Amino acid sequence: MAVFEVVRDLLIPARCVCCGERLLRNERHLCLSCLADIPFTYFWTTPHNKMADAFNSLIQKALPDDAPYQPYSRATALFYYQGEYESLTKAVKYGGNSGLGEWLGRQLGARLAEAGFQTPVTAVVPVPLHWRRRWKRGYNQAELIARGVSAALDAPLRTDLLRKARATGSQTALSQEERLANVARAFRAVGQPPAAPCHILLIDDVFTTGATLFAARQALLAAAPNLTISVATLAYAP
Repeated sequence: MAVFEVVRDLLIPARCVCCGERLLRNERHLCLSCLADIPFTYFWTTPHNKMADAFNSLIQKALPDDAPYQPYSRATALFYYQGEYESLTKAVKYGGNSGLGEWLGRQLGARLAEAGFQTPVTAVVPVPLHWRRRWKRGYNQAELIARGVSAALDAPLRTDLLRKARATGSQTALSQEERLANVARAFRAVGQPPAAPCHILLIDDVFTTGATLFAARQALLAAAPNLTISVATLAYAP
C-alpha cells in the first residue's frame, strides 16, 4: 500500500485545498501552513456566542407571547467562512470531496467532545437535501460532515429522522426573512427519535442566517416536542 501511495503521489500529487500547494507525505487535505492559520471560531468553548445568539433570536421570534420558557440552544461552527478557507466548504459541497468532509467533521466533533458539548449527544442528524437535489449531486454534503462528527462523538448517525419534503431555491441572494420563507415547512420528521432524554445535534455545512437549521429544528420539534436540539456547522459566515 505504501508503494502504491508513493507512485500515486508522483503521478497525481495531492494539493492543499486552500492554497493549492503540493502536500507533503505527512500532510492531509491542508498544508501545515494553511492548517495553522485556520480562522477557528472557538464557539464550542462557550454556550453564548454570535452564532448561538443569532440562532436563538430566530427561536424567540417564532414563539407565541404565552410560550413557556425555552432553554438556550447551543450552536457552534468550526471556522469562519472567509478568505481562502471558503474553499473548504465549497470542495465538500460542490466538489464531492468526501474525505475532506469527514475529516473536517472529525475536527469539529473532537472539539465538541473536548468541550463537553451540553448533554451527551444521542443522535447526529444531517440536514437533508431534497431527493432531486441529492440525485443530481450524488451526495449530501451535510451527511459527509455528520459522518465525521458522529465518529468523533461516538454518537449514532441518523439519516432517517428528517426528510426534505419540498424543493427550495437557492438561499444565496436572499435576506433573512426571505430565507425563512423559502424553507418554511420544507422539512418533515419521518423517523422515530431515540428514547427520551434525547439530544439531537443537527449538522449543516455553513451557518449564514440560520434559516435552514431553524426550519429543520422546527420540523423535529413538531413531531417530538421534548427533544433537546443543538446545531453545528463547519463554517460560520458573519
